[in-house]
Amino acid sequence: MRDSMNLQIDVFERRTSADVIFDHLRGEIGSNRLPPGAKISEVDIAEKFGVSRQPVRDAFNRLANQDLLLIRPQKPTEVRKFSLSKIRQARFIRLAVELEVVRIACGVQDSRRTDAMGKNLERQRRAVDADDIERFHELDYDFHKQICELSGQGMMFETIQFYKAKVDRLCMLSLGQASEASDLLQDHRRIFDAISAAKVKVAERAVRTHLSRLDETIREIREEHAEYFED
Repeated sequence: MRDSMNLQIDVFERRTSADVIFDHLRGEIGSNRLPPGAKISEVDIAEKFGVSRQPVRDAFNRLANQDLLLIRPQKPTEVRKFSLSKIRQARFIRLAVELEVVRIACGVQDSRRTDAMGKNLERQRRAVDADDIERFHELDYDFHKQICELSGQGMMFETIQFYKAKVDRLCMLSLGQASEASDLLQDHRRIFDAISAAKVKVAERAVRTHLSRLDETIREIREEHAEYFED
């Protein structure tokens, strides 16, 4: 019985370590502190966190499943480069989901949730004013999640989040400029105002504009950093 309990504790501790490492590396990759093409080592990460290589391997595999790491036999593990074909597919699916979520949200009257969205927008404004891009990025996620919850489609945020993650690194590269974050904030305000006024067509146009901003970002980043792309 004691051996069984020890095994359960070991498994729990290993899973927790893997979660911590996964969250850390996802943050580093998402913020481009680990840019596309960067090499990372299981040994180095294990030493940094003071753990064995197993939880590191588990975290690496989860990141690979999210298309954030490229793991190849007998070759260094590296941060996955951008794929234009995958980005286009991700944007198509995300747009289809968000348009439907916003359409439903326009028909819902829930002052508690819309008040929360208004407070989120104010926090976004403060983050933009302080040039705190990482904080703005967090609030951006929360804002889109709140729309899903308002529409009664909270589970849909998991789909949005999955496909959003595929392009967020590109967004973070463009958010280095305060004007980019300011534009996104204005988009969020237009979406919020349209939902609050139950103007479906206006809300849909605002969502399309919001998601189309990546087109210029992709063009500029490909010109400046062609090495970040695999196709």
